[in-house]
Amino acid sequence: MRTQYTRLSSPSLGTRREVVSLHFGAEGAAQKAYLQSSLHADELPGMLVMHHLRHLLEHAEREGRLVGEIVLVPVANPIGLDQALLYQGLGRFELSTAQNFNRGFPDFLALLGESIDAELGPDAQNNRAVIRQRLREALDGLRPASELESLQIILARLACDADIVLDLHCDEESILHLYTEKPYWAQAEPLARYLGAEASLLALGQGARSFDEALSGVWWQLQERLARRAGDDVPVPLACLAATIEYRGQADVEPALASQDAARLFSFLQFRGLIRGAAPVMPDLIRPATPLAGTEEVRAPHAGILYFLKSPGDWIEAGEVVAEIVDPLADTTTAVAARVTGLLYGRLRERYATPNRVLCRITGAHEFRTGNLLSP
Repeated sequence: MRTQYTRLSSPSLGTRREVVSLHFGAEGAAQKAYLQSSLHADELPGMLVMHHLRHLLEHAEREGRLVGEIVLVPVANPIGLDQALLYQGLGRFELSTAQNFNRGFPDFLALLGESIDAELGPDAQNNRAVIRQRLREALDGLRPASELESLQIILARLACDADIVLDLHCDEESILHLYTEKPYWAQAEPLARYLGAEASLLALGQGARSFDEALSGVWWQLQERLARRAGDDVPVPLACLAATIEYRGQADVEPALASQDAARLFSFLQFRGLIRGAAPVMPDLIRPATPLAGTEEVRAPHAGILYFLKSPGDWIEAGEVVAEIVDPLADTTTAVAARVTGLLYGRLRERYATPNRVLCRITGAHEFRTGNLLSP
């Protein structure tokens, strides 16, 4: 294993942070996987998963079983990890700008520009190599205007030439689920099976340039652009399976769970051929994938004390009451019902609701939402 330290731009005099990446296998191997955790720095289950995965990879490397290149970034957000107010970690938004750390990553298609079209030809593998080289060059040429921008560029640079990119997060209270882009579902389904994901949410552009969307989106976007211009003469492979994995809820930081989850990631990397040895038999898919645009965000109609009647993992029928909100001043209790049928996969951790706050999310089978599909 090789450890790399990459400095962020300094936010103030006398202050400096760095991104630490752990590199396994040979650089430039036939396949590369990139995994990072806690880009939202107050989401810690994935960080513990990475701790256990590191040990598995170190053992495999000692045994000479690594075929591909594997890069781990266990602490993907040293900025957010250092943010706290009144003993409470605040790792989702940068305090100086209120920007979500997992939004607004570089637009890779814009970075490539249209001039790359003339460099591509009938060989898909050569096209993949050319696109990756141009992405590396474009990212190397960016000059960040802030510490946050430098963080995003560093993470994107580490991942831009990977075949597999996994961004480990968690929800407030939830079951294990994942997000990925529709064109990649054939590649992502084995991942969902090995992880034991209880829900898989698919989108064709989530609308906010999250990390996984930025990494995977450029390939299908370029594929569509070239198909319009050149037909099938210029093939572009879907060369970067990127997914966000939500490792349950924020309080689910448990060694037994993390060790199990790390072993499942290891199995998937074996299945994809980055680690020698037969992967375990692929488990069944727990539930079919559903469109992210079909997810209902159940919202609070007014403020009050919140309690749930349904938990993550429960199947909900349209019209079923999932929570109630009590107003002790007006002496009223308001039932909050679902509008779609599906799986309740995540819910609010707090128990005081404010008007229009998202209380829980339910997988729906039919798309009805448009625009930005992600939470703030």
